[in-house]
Amino acid sequence: MPSDQRNAFAPMSARKVTIERATLETQIRLSVDLDGSGEVALASGIGFFDHMLEQIARHGMIDLTVEASGDRQVDDHHTVEDIGITFGQALAQAIGNKQGIQRYGYAYVPLDEALSRVVVDFSGRPGLEYHVKFPRERIGQFDVDLVQEFFQGLVNHARLTLHIDNLRGHNAHHIAETVFKACGRALRMAVEPDPRRAGHIPSTKGVL
Repeated sequence: MPSDQRNAFAPMSARKVTIERATLETQIRLSVDLDGSGEVALASGIGFFDHMLEQIARHGMIDLTVEASGDRQVDDHHTVEDIGITFGQALAQAIGNKQGIQRYGYAYVPLDEALSRVVVDFSGRPGLEYHVKFPRERIGQFDVDLVQEFFQGLVNHARLTLHIDNLRGHNAHHIAETVFKACGRALRMAVEPDPRRAGHIPSTKGVL
């Protein structure tokens, strides 16, 4: 049975999946466990990006493993985007048919002067509203434009609606960290089992 069909009917105790993606630009192996404890093993080759992925995992209570290599002699774009794509595919397969989940999640996260809000809906419809302005183009060697590229890849392939708003802040590192932490917390809320909805799809349509 194909892995997407197998995971669609998996019980919530087995919401874990491994995805491999190989292109001429990147080679990625990524594993998630939605019912984990926030354990990570991250090797994207991009230090700051690994730090941000860890925020999603720790605050989302998602076990996350990433092994990636790519054409970083060009730049980091393909590696970051393709990890977003692969993470989105893994979320979609691990969540299955969305039976019995909360579906919606949100979080406000501060870090010193910075404050960001992330709202998520496992709607089955890809949509990203991204409203983050960084005060500089790079954090260390990391191009801040790639934050949006990561989330666009995630949204497209997890088929979820994601609203990301940085409400205030002037330190670029703090702004990025609040966004990724809030994303983790919003995802955690959305994928949590709803005991009052056990066995049912959280939609009046009956499907997501």
